[in-house]
Amino acid sequence: MLLLAHISDTHLDGSERNAERTRRVMDHLNGLRRPVDAILVTGDIADHGLPDEYAEAAKLLVSPSPVLRCPGNHDVRESYRAVLLDQPPSAGPVNEVHLLGGARFAMCDSSIPGRADGLLSDETLEWLDETLAAPPAGTPAFVCFHHPPVVLHEPGIDAIRQSGAERLAAVLGRHPQVVALLCGHAHTAAVSTFARRPLLAAPGVVSTLRLAWEHGEWLDYDAPPGVAFHVLDDEQGLTTHYRAVT
Repeated sequence: MLLLAHISDTHLDGSERNAERTRRVMDHLNGLRRPVDAILVTGDIADHGLPDEYAEAAKLLVSPSPVLRCPGNHDVRESYRAVLLDQPPSAGPVNEVHLLGGARFAMCDSSIPGRADGLLSDETLEWLDETLAAPPAGTPAFVCFHHPPVVLHEPGIDAIRQSGAERLAAVLGRHPQVVALLCGHAHTAAVSTFARRPLLAAPGVVSTLRLAWEHGEWLDYDAPPGVAFHVLDDEQGLTTHYRAVT
């Protein structure tokens, strides 16, 4: 059995509020009775993409379990690389692959520098295709990115979702071992399908989206941060649970 924790949208900005919410989530995950096999963080780690914000993230997003990350539209590739990856600053997509627990995790960069919407560039899709084709053949894979490539029926989020979805679907069609797509950006727990796979959005750490048919402002800053738990086993496949962290 593979147990994954999935969080998103910490929007660390130097404020104690956002730091406390991130710390609360990480303390919860690090204190579980059974450690998770990995913690996935699907973007908008920083709020302004500043080096100091990534230095804060490096201190807060710490666990005995592996922490796997990808950037979102609030992140800045140069600072992200320099601080979180200890690499020379570069404006190219930040794509990483990890093999652990018998599964492959493709952490894809769906950000477009300077814009709120998303796109997997040709470079990223080529990388993803090669990554999923790499041995060992048939390894279960999770494809992770920030922007959902589907309509979630919330106009504000749908206007800045991932475009070019048909290009991603074509890549996935060549790799039946992809178990699910994991994303953030929506600040709400959401479940859909894409290319005949589950598409699972993590709830937000910094805030929670109010849907178009609910009362109140667009983002609820009083709701507790949330986390998704994804469980993969050989018999049943994938199961997901969502939890609020109070």
